[in-house]
Amino acid sequence: MKHASSLCGVLLLAAGSAQAGGIDRSGQPIGILFEKGNYVELGFGEINPSVSGTDLTPYATASGAVAGDHTLPGLALKYQINEKLSAAVIYDHAYGADINYPAFSGFTGTGSYMLGGTFAEVESEGVTALLRYKFNDNISVHGGLRATKASGHVGLSGVAYGPAFDATDPATYNSVNGYEAELKEDWGHGYVIGAAYEKPEIALRVALTYFSKVRHNFDTVETLPGGAAALLGVTTLDANTQVDTPQAVNLDFQTGVAKDTLVFGTIRWVDWSDFKIAPDQFFGPKVGSLTNLDDTTSYTLGVGRKFSDTWSGSVFATWEPGTGKLVSPLAPTNGYKGLGLAAVYTKDNMKITTGVRYLWLGDSFPETGTPDVARAEFKGNTAVAVGVKVGFTF
Repeated sequence: MKHASSLCGVLLLAAGSAQAGGIDRSGQPIGILFEKGNYVELGFGEINPSVSGTDLTPYATASGAVAGDHTLPGLALKYQINEKLSAAVIYDHAYGADINYPAFSGFTGTGSYMLGGTFAEVESEGVTALLRYKFNDNISVHGGLRATKASGHVGLSGVAYGPAFDATDPATYNSVNGYEAELKEDWGHGYVIGAAYEKPEIALRVALTYFSKVRHNFDTVETLPGGAAALLGVTTLDANTQVDTPQAVNLDFQTGVAKDTLVFGTIRWVDWSDFKIAPDQFFGPKVGSLTNLDDTTSYTLGVGRKFSDTWSGSVFATWEPGTGKLVSPLAPTNGYKGLGLAAVYTKDNMKITTGVRYLWLGDSFPETGTPDVARAEFKGNTAVAVGVKVGFTF
């Protein structure tokens, strides 16, 4: 079972952008802590989502593709300090979004009349520094600090957010159609803590890891919709936006079930219900949060097998239950089901892992308003994720 860690390494490739256009991207893996000796790896993943829908009323126009492709570079280093103590540094992109609803064109009948022009761009990158201490061959603890940099730009557009501003019509003054918020880059800090139980003779390992929330305080520029700009006499406001990226828990497990055969998996819970974006000048106090997401729990289960001294492979399934058909237009998917394949080539001190995953995204209804009103229907959407990691022991 010496290739157990190689077989489970595909989880990094499987985790990327679970929501395929939503917020969770890397899955925050810490598996490098359990590599033997000193080890460094470079990873690269790409996610290609196909996400589109159709307006419900009054024009049943197709939205066009709303989720952009994105890449997931990663770098990690593990150093064995002594028999009991090891350290790791992990660079990843844990969260991100690239959503853009094509503007409505009445002449061509394309784009979303209800949501056209709405967009969300979220970028993040982080560095996690971890220590692992082994009490014996069975019990260990790990923990450390995480620093993340994030930024964002969000815009609300389309008649789902109210009619276009008309200076002669007071009813249009409450519309937020045309609102934007640009959140400047900011660094935040959090922590990681966990423990693991291992039984090396059967390649058994169960690791539980908690990731704290990370608080960011973004300098923000709000671009006001027409009615608000007319009433206040300004088109932009300087604001502050306090955002907590969510706390999360990962449960990773693996065990040998036969010679050269391993079962592995992950359960990941993310506390999205506390993830709010509410600038403190116009939008937050008057309207509320730009986001309204539910907590998610995702599952991965797979089987890996060593075929020779150089080749190993695995097949795995992933699943995230939907949280309700009504969703935020800024995250227009509702859970998923997926299947993936991976192969690992090992030669001397080098290990190359490649993987591919196909996702069937859950049907959803992007909504706005109070009470919530469905504005479009998204169904039959998919995504493809591919990735490669190259690692070296030294």
